[in-house]
Amino acid sequence: MNPDTMARWQFGITTVYHFLFVPLTIGMSVLVAVLQSVWAKTGNEAYLRLTKFFGKLFLINFAMGVVTGIVQEFQFGMNWSEYSRFVGDIFGAPLALEALIAFFLESTFLGIWIFGWDRLSKGVHLATIWLAAAGTFISSIFIIAANSWMQNPVGAVYDADQGRAELQDFGAVLTNSTFWTQWPHTIVASFVTSGAFLAAIAFYMLVKKNKQGGHPDEVVAYKKGVKFGAWVLIIAGIGTVITGDLLGKEMVTVQPTKMAAAENLTQTIDDPAKVGFQIFPGVEVFPGFLNFLYGTENIQSLPQLEDQFKAEGFMQFDRATGEPMAGTTLQAAGTDGFKDTLDAAVKDGSVTIDTAPDVGVSFWSFRLMIAVGMLAVLGGIYLLIATRGSHIPNPNPWTTCVAIVLPLLPLIANSFGWILTEMGRQPWIVNGVLPTAYAVSPSVTTGTVIFSTIVYTLVYAVLAVIEVKLLLKYIKLGLPQKVETSTADEGQPLSFAY
Repeated sequence: MNPDTMARWQFGITTVYHFLFVPLTIGMSVLVAVLQSVWAKTGNEAYLRLTKFFGKLFLINFAMGVVTGIVQEFQFGMNWSEYSRFVGDIFGAPLALEALIAFFLESTFLGIWIFGWDRLSKGVHLATIWLAAAGTFISSIFIIAANSWMQNPVGAVYDADQGRAELQDFGAVLTNSTFWTQWPHTIVASFVTSGAFLAAIAFYMLVKKNKQGGHPDEVVAYKKGVKFGAWVLIIAGIGTVITGDLLGKEMVTVQPTKMAAAENLTQTIDDPAKVGFQIFPGVEVFPGFLNFLYGTENIQSLPQLEDQFKAEGFMQFDRATGEPMAGTTLQAAGTDGFKDTLDAAVKDGSVTIDTAPDVGVSFWSFRLMIAVGMLAVLGGIYLLIATRGSHIPNPNPWTTCVAIVLPLLPLIANSFGWILTEMGRQPWIVNGVLPTAYAVSPSVTTGTVIFSTIVYTLVYAVLAVIEVKLLLKYIKLGLPQKVETSTADEGQPLSFAY
C-alpha cells in the first residue's frame, strides 16, 4: 500500500468520525434554543426541564466535536502538505473567519449560557444560547464554502511560478453554485440527526418512566420532547429530499463523472428519456425517473463519459469538448500547469490516473445514504403514531430497538453522503485541478501513516467510550428536578445550574 492510499484511508476514517458530532452539534444548538424560547414565552416548566436535560447532552457532544476536529489540523500538516500549500491562499480566508467569528460566538456565549442561569435575566440568558447557535451556523457556512471550492473551484487563478492556486474573488467563493446547494443539504441533514437524537431519547425515557409510574409531569415533558423531535426529524427529512435533488442537479453539471458513477451509467444510453433508477446494478425501476431528476440534456451528456470509465492515464477534466468548465479560470490553468509532469509520470509508469471514480463505492454510498435517511424519517412517523393522543407504549424489545437504532440512522446516512461527496470526486482532491496523488506530503511514508492511524484509532476508541458513558450517565439521570430560576443577583456565585 503506497503512502497516498494510506493517507486517504486515514483522512477518511478521522473525518467521518469527526462528522458524527458536527451535524448533531449544529442541530442540537438550535433545538435547545427553541426549547428554552418556548419556556421563556409560556413559562411551562416542562420546556425548562427539557432544555436543561438536552442541554447537557448537547454540551457533551460539542466538546467531543472540538476534540476530534483538532486532529484534522494535524492531518493536513503531516500527510497533505502539498494540498495545504496549493489551497492555502483560498482556504486561509474562510477558515480564519470561521475561527475569529464562529468559534468565538460558540465558545464565548456557550460558556455564558452554562454559567448564566442564575446570574442573567431570562431574556439575556436566552440570547446567549441563540448567539451560540448562530456561531455553529456561521462555522458551517465557512467550512462548507471551503469544501465546495474543492468540488467546484471558482474565484481563483493558477500561479504557475508558485505552483498553487491564488484567490482572486472571495465573493465568488461564497457565492459558488455548489455551496448554495451543498450547504442547505448539510443543514437540513443536521436537523434530521438532532431531531432523531432528541426524539429517540425522549421516547426511551417516556416509555421507561410511564412503566415505572413516574411523576405525571415527567411523562408529559418527555412526551412533548418526543413529538417535538419527531416533527423536526420528519420536516427536515422532507427538506433533505428537496435539497438533495438540487445538489444532484448541480453535481451532474460540475461533476458529471460522480453522478454517472452514482447512477451506474457507464455505458452509452440509447434513450435517455427511458432510463430508470437502479436499485441494484442493472436492475431498473421507474422508467424515465433519471430524466425527471436531472433533465434530458444532462442525461444525454452523461454517456459522453463512457471513454473516461475505460481510460487510464491523465486526461483533461472536461470530457467531450476538451474545454474548461464555464466560469472557472483555475481548472484550465491548473490542469495545464500539471499536465507536463503528469504526462511524464504516466509514460514512465510511475503514476496511473484514472479519471473515473470508483463506481461501486459511489453507487452504493448514494443508495445507502437515501435508504438509511428515509428509514430514519419512517422512525419519526412511528414515534408520532406510538405516542398519539394519550397512548404510550409499554416497554418491549421493539421500543428499545427504536430508541437505540433511530439516533444512529442519520449518522450512518451522513457518513455515506460524505463518502459519496469525497470519493466520487476522485482522482481529484481539487476537482479537475489537483490530483489526490500529488497532494500528499513528499516525505511521508507508508509506515508513518500506518503508525499515526493506529494512534488516532486508539485515541478515538477511548473518546468513543467516554462519549457513550457520559451520554448514558446523564440520560439515566433524567430530567432535572424542578428549580426556581431567578434573575441576576450579584450576591450569587456563578454556578453550573444543572
